[in-house]
Amino acid sequence: MVIGQRRIETQEARARRNERQHWAEPGGSHDRLVGFLAKALPMAVGVLAAFMVVTPLSPRGEISFLLDRDEVAVINERLRVDNALYRGEDNSGRPFSLTAGEAVQRSSAEGIVRMNDVVARLLLNDGPARVSARGGRYDLNADIVAVNGPLLLVAADGYRMVARGVSVDLADKMLFGRGGVEGAVPAGTFRGDSLVADLEARTIVLTGNARLRMVPGQLRMPR
Repeated sequence: MVIGQRRIETQEARARRNERQHWAEPGGSHDRLVGFLAKALPMAVGVLAAFMVVTPLSPRGEISFLLDRDEVAVINERLRVDNALYRGEDNSGRPFSLTAGEAVQRSSAEGIVRMNDVVARLLLNDGPARVSARGGRYDLNADIVAVNGPLLLVAADGYRMVARGVSVDLADKMLFGRGGVEGAVPAGTFRGDSLVADLEARTIVLTGNARLRMVPGQLRMPR
């Protein structure tokens, strides 16, 4: 019995010894585990040390950052609107509107809106009138539109006027220009260094090198 028991224990010991040898042999699982830990542990220690250094410096409830002004893009346009609409009242309390296909305001301090495809609708004594231009600069404080290119005025009774180099005072219903103006009305064409026109009264005052070419039969405004 003793001999048989000792034989069994020897076989078990031999099996365990073979298993340990296989586990510890080069290229085995134990060898791979040791290699992995040799690389991972130093990295983990470095990450932990960095975290311990950075954590006391981290913000508490707020975020701080620095911007390099040489790397920050500058926005030149403060406000840009498509199909813009502005409303106001003239000095007689009558409403007027100013629309634009595109309006750009670069600065609130400047108070100027640059527009494309400008259309102003006014109420005159004889009815509504429409003023249109390809572009212009609208002064928000003075309600004055400085027109780029030709301006076209069409009144309800068919009166038409075309002018270049002018500005429109929407509150006073006045047209004025300096530095050379020209245009046309049913009575003829005109040109001068400066101009002041009353849209209500249909009067035009030219100053400096004034030229007026009359059209026969058109001295009276069409009705």
